[in-house]
Amino acid sequence: MRRKLSLVLILTLLISMFAMTGCGQGGGNLIGVAMPTQSLQRWNQDGENMKKQLEAKGYQVDLQYANNDVNMQIQQIENMITKGCKVLVIASIDGSALTDVLKKAADAKVKVIAYDRLIMQSEHVDYYATFDNFKVGVLQGSYIEEALGLKDGKGPYNIELFAGSPDDNNAYFFNDGAMSVLQKYIDNGQLRIPSGQTEFTKIAIQGWDSAKAQARMDNLITAFYSGGEKLDAVLSPNDSLAIGIIASLDSNGYGTADKPYPVITGQDCDKPNVKAMIEGKQSMSVFKDTRTLAAKVVEMVDALLQGKEAPVNDTKTYNNGVKIVPSYLCEPVFADKNNYKQLLIDSGYYTEADIQ
Repeated sequence: MRRKLSLVLILTLLISMFAMTGCGQGGGNLIGVAMPTQSLQRWNQDGENMKKQLEAKGYQVDLQYANNDVNMQIQQIENMITKGCKVLVIASIDGSALTDVLKKAADAKVKVIAYDRLIMQSEHVDYYATFDNFKVGVLQGSYIEEALGLKDGKGPYNIELFAGSPDDNNAYFFNDGAMSVLQKYIDNGQLRIPSGQTEFTKIAIQGWDSAKAQARMDNLITAFYSGGEKLDAVLSPNDSLAIGIIASLDSNGYGTADKPYPVITGQDCDKPNVKAMIEGKQSMSVFKDTRTLAAKVVEMVDALLQGKEAPVNDTKTYNNGVKIVPSYLCEPVFADKNNYKQLLIDSGYYTEADIQ
């Protein structure tokens, strides 16, 4: 009798432990979070914010980084499906490379939320959570407009344009948003582009790579600014490109009274770039508070696991080539040397020590 009781107790304990594994709000659910890389600060913050907030809700989280390797990300997602993840939150490396693995997710009745990068060419993307990416570009273009006094008719000024990675759908929105502000000044001659390079394919930087941005800026300076021509502004869509652009300018003697830094835009408020803003090298960076985006995704996960529709505020903008993906767009703002303390320090996003 004692032996039978012991076996019953052991079985009961094992069943309880199994039920608790991955136990979360909504009945024992495991959430897969696939991030592109740990080489950029912002994705580390995104991943950690997501994990922290999901775990605070009681979920178990499988957080994976793919080192910007598309095949590795596919394998990680396949493993998440095999493990029994109920929802996948995916920040894709290549937005068009996940069609087959998402079919497997759909077959397993796994819901998919595209995180900050739209997943392309698949019907099996349930939702998209991001910031208003067109507005990111508008903020960058408007900053240049204000800094150069273009509304007041000032100019002409020399500007060079950079765009993000062609395999990231967001890059097109950033560029379109910025050009919605700047194009009229290019057309009327207030902004001149000595290189003549305006087409997206010419100004895009594959993989958002800082070294490639630095190399392109080096080439532009050598070809178009080595005879004393002034460079007044550089449209950079994010901080990883801006840091490469700044490195090029530094190595080419910018940062003096004779060769001041141009107006340089950015996005993500990475720590080195905030330091660059404080030092007067970078002018601004669009701040996308990843805590806000993570909180919204947690709301979406909660809704899906309760059999409800996830909250969205845009059902028209984001066409992935197969369908319009219902989206939630968070609001971006810009930081510069005048307001970074309020936005980044006072809000607890960074400490003073982080940006020393």
